[in-house]
Amino acid sequence: MALSKKRRQHWIAANQQEYSHHYPTLRFLSDDDYARADQLRQQTLQSLLSASTIGCSGTKLDMNNLSHGCRICVEGGWSCLFINGRCNCQCFYCPTSQQEIGQPTTNSIEFRHAEDYVHYLQRFGFRGASFSGGEPLLTFDRTLLYLKTIKAHMPSDFHTWLYTNGALLTDRMVDQLAEAGLDEIRFDIGATNYQLTALNRVGRAIPVVTVEIPAVPEETERLKALLPQLVDSGVRHLNLHQLRLTPYNYPHMIQRDYRYLHGEKVTVLDSELAALELLDHAQRANIALPINYCSFVYKHRFQAQAARLRNGQFMVKSYECLTENGYIRTLTLVGEGTRLLQLCRRFEEQGCDPTQWCFVEARGRLHVHPCLWPLVDSDGLEVVVAYAFARQLPQVTYRNPFTRIELSSRQALVLERSRAGAEIVLTPEQAEFFVQHILLSRGGRDDETGAHEDDFWSHLAAFETIEQGLQDYY
Repeated sequence: MALSKKRRQHWIAANQQEYSHHYPTLRFLSDDDYARADQLRQQTLQSLLSASTIGCSGTKLDMNNLSHGCRICVEGGWSCLFINGRCNCQCFYCPTSQQEIGQPTTNSIEFRHAEDYVHYLQRFGFRGASFSGGEPLLTFDRTLLYLKTIKAHMPSDFHTWLYTNGALLTDRMVDQLAEAGLDEIRFDIGATNYQLTALNRVGRAIPVVTVEIPAVPEETERLKALLPQLVDSGVRHLNLHQLRLTPYNYPHMIQRDYRYLHGEKVTVLDSELAALELLDHAQRANIALPINYCSFVYKHRFQAQAARLRNGQFMVKSYECLTENGYIRTLTLVGEGTRLLQLCRRFEEQGCDPTQWCFVEARGRLHVHPCLWPLVDSDGLEVVVAYAFARQLPQVTYRNPFTRIELSSRQALVLERSRAGAEIVLTPEQAEFFVQHILLSRGGRDDETGAHEDDFWSHLAAFETIEQGLQDYY
């Protein structure tokens, strides 16, 4: 679904605010130029459809032969542990500073003890974990310890992989990682001028060798020529990311004549086109290397959704539900107490589970699970929808409802529930729309909804569903 004009304006304003006086230096295009770029993208996608599969609501391709780690990510079962925060390379595209070793961290939670991280993986039901940084080989003993601990306590099919630029990799490190059971190693060869020395060092010691790099537009032809060498070197997968701009990498990125896109974050238009061109080239040349374009919108939408769903299961009440996009939805009827009591009696008479509604008599509010809606007559009542999300925190803020998750005798984390905006009081027409297109159909708007509902649906859709398709060009 294309973004509404209102949402586009919202993100443009947010991008302007983030980059302040630097914003005018960014190369954004006219509507006509964006339309031409989108036409080129559509032509390439059409060419790819003969042999490629687009998945994840149209945000990721090719889905035909993803690495096992990427498959776990798609399914929402991946944890990424930033084992340290220092890197030995200086890639122009790196989004953040990489100067401090720090402590192993994920989702703002530090794990000073490997056993506590394992308890975290178990408690939240992860099926795979990766080691990132920084550069994990800078703290090799720490990385190896956490890997061994995971392998000793998690199921045998628990998948582990390591991200590295490979510059520090030695034969002994390869042997130790292999002996510890590392399932996959991913090289950012862009950090080492596309040299293959490190990945050739791995050989067959580690089951899966993957190259994972941003799609740098000016390196497209070089990468095309490199693809057969990657195959010959035993590379099983090539993952391409979309370049994105950050305040940290701005001084380096602005030196390159990139064309930018507005959105949740500013991204590089030419990077997406380069990734799709590489996919198309490999397909046309029959190069036997699975290539996965991991777009910014895939990561922004699906990885965030996975986190909301994972955390939300601990905070959702029995009369609430989790939306497709991972938000906690509360559906409330507001009105006279006698009317609300009549509904409660109807639920009881029908033998409904009493935990699926909650009557707050003092406030004249009845919270109702969606499964009860066929029994509801809302005439004369206000229908109110509210959304919330749960996030992990290292400690209590005391600003919102929370629950404490004990991982061990020495470590716990906090799940905090926060509002995702103000309550939405629906008009009768909007309530009917909500029931028909969300509660009953469990899907989005259809072509018969009407343009007058676009802004309303666009607002709800951000909480209810995952947006379809690759990034809008604007």
